[in-house]
Amino acid sequence: MKTTSPGERADVELPELDLRDLPAPEPMQRALQAADALRPGQSVTVLTPLLPAPLLDALASRGLQTTVDELRGGSARVLIRHPLIEERGAGHFNGVDR
Repeated sequence: MKTTSPGERADVELPELDLRDLPAPEPMQRALQAADALRPGQSVTVLTPLLPAPLLDALASRGLQTTVDELRGGSARVLIRHPLIEERGAGHFNGVDR
């Protein structure tokens, strides 16, 4: 899996996994696999078939940061970021852009 880290160029596109056409529970399972593979400072974006409240809870319990964009048709784009060690005490952010 290709990921970005703080030392990489900002114009490099983040990897994006399109999980929208997978049957349940595969979108959540694959999103968690991708998230678990991240190292501190790395990010991945996943497209999910709906607003993934259970996934967001699972990611928060792992100490990961998320940003959510709701998309047309009820799907969502979720940016998952593994914080750097020094960022872990800063808390998590969960935002829904409408």
